[in-house]
Amino acid sequence: MPEKGAATTMQVDKGLVRELAELLKETDLTEIEVVDGERRVRVARQATVANIAVPAPMAVAGPAAAPVAAAAPVAAEPAADADIMKHPGVVASPMVGTVYMAPEPGKPAFVSEGATVKEGDTLLIIEAMKVMNPIAAPRGGTVRRIIVSNEQPVEFGEPLLVIE
Repeated sequence: MPEKGAATTMQVDKGLVRELAELLKETDLTEIEVVDGERRVRVARQATVANIAVPAPMAVAGPAAAPVAAAAPVAAEPAADADIMKHPGVVASPMVGTVYMAPEPGKPAFVSEGATVKEGDTLLIIEAMKVMNPIAAPRGGTVRRIIVSNEQPVEFGEPLLVIE
C-alpha cells in the first residue's frame, strides 16, 4: 500500500480501452463507462451528425423561441397519456437531453402531426452534453401525435412522438 501522500500511477489496460472503443462503434453509442471495484474506465467519442448543419448558437441558452407549429397540445388525448408507452408506434427518447424540433431557430420543424415519414428520416434533435443527436424514424408511417415540445428537457425512455 502506498504511503499517505505518495503519488500512484494508474495502470491503463489498453486492451480494455480498445475493446470499449470498438463496442462504441458497433453499438453507435457516444460513450460507455465500466466500473470494476475501484477501477473506473470511461471511453467517449464525438457523435457525427449526418446531413444536418446545426449552428453553435442553438446550444446557447437564450430567450425562448416562438413555439414551433409542430408542438402538439399536451392534452390532446388525456386518457391515452398513461398508456402511451404501450402504443406500438411510440418513439421513445434514447437519451437524456433537450429536444429541438427544428434544425435551427426560425427554421421549419423536421416533422408535424399528419406528416408522412420514411424509416431513417430525422424526426427531431436531442442535445446531450453539447452534442446534437438526430433522432431518426425507426419505421415509416404517419406522425399521429407529437408529445414533446421545442426546447423541452427529456429523460431516457420518455415518449417523444407516435408513428402509425
